[in-house]
Amino acid sequence: MANEFTGKTVDEAVEAGLAEMGISREEAEIEILDEGKKKLFGSQPARVRLSRKETLTDGQRAVRFLEGLFPILGVSAAPVLTDEAEKIVIELNADSVRSIIGRRGELIDAVQTLAGAVANTGRRDYKRVVVDCENYREEREATLKRVAEKLAAKAVRLGRKMRLEPMNPYERRIIHSALADNDEVTTKSEGKEPMRFVVILPKNMKPYGGKKFDRNGNGKGDRNGKFRKDRDRGNNRFGEKKPYPKRELPTEGTPESSGTSLRSASTDSGYKKGGFSGFFGTYLGKSDEEGSEE
Repeated sequence: MANEFTGKTVDEAVEAGLAEMGISREEAEIEILDEGKKKLFGSQPARVRLSRKETLTDGQRAVRFLEGLFPILGVSAAPVLTDEAEKIVIELNADSVRSIIGRRGELIDAVQTLAGAVANTGRRDYKRVVVDCENYREEREATLKRVAEKLAAKAVRLGRKMRLEPMNPYERRIIHSALADNDEVTTKSEGKEPMRFVVILPKNMKPYGGKKFDRNGNGKGDRNGKFRKDRDRGNNRFGEKKPYPKRELPTEGTPESSGTSLRSASTDSGYKKGGFSGFFGTYLGKSDEEGSEE
């Protein structure tokens, strides 16, 4: 209910109205009708209209915000406040459920984030806000729990960590909660918003993701186990190894050298292009017998 009050100035008119209505300035909506003015003979009083502010709860403020948001988004939906005790729950009645939920729930999640920001404005303790449509939240939660259990079993079976797709904080909390009592895995969140995701870590995780490496750091075997099959058959993909030639010790009568002879005797002491003398090293000298023959 609005009431008009007058005074010499606007402030006097407002104070008179507040005193008569028994409310504070914070609780009143003030509308100035006439600021008043002084005339040559006398003055014209100021006039104001006062009304009590409509007191809205946190949930009602969020609903009022969504009512103005949906026409801007071009979405036909009517928000209804269904619960405001432990958490604020707003149900959306829409002509097209898909249009309000969006791809993978992106639109309804964004609407929920904005509604939560409006509802918690001015609050010291954060109050959770849930925006739902056609029981979407409950079905999504059940799906996430099934995915979490399935990937946890796969992580334990393979001994490797499993990475889920990026999720909002609410959905990541569901994954963590679903696997909190699982003794075989642990969970943690990685990455930065909005691409933050959950990683499932098995307690029996194998080093290097379960792969075997040789001393050079190369993986042994491919996905089909090709190298392993070749090894079992005794095949070598790089060809058979050839044995090294055996070195023979020098026989009697071989000239002294600093190397090792690869054959028992040499018939040609001179250099021959393309030939091989059979010795490694440097010739040190001649024997006495060879000196006598000269």
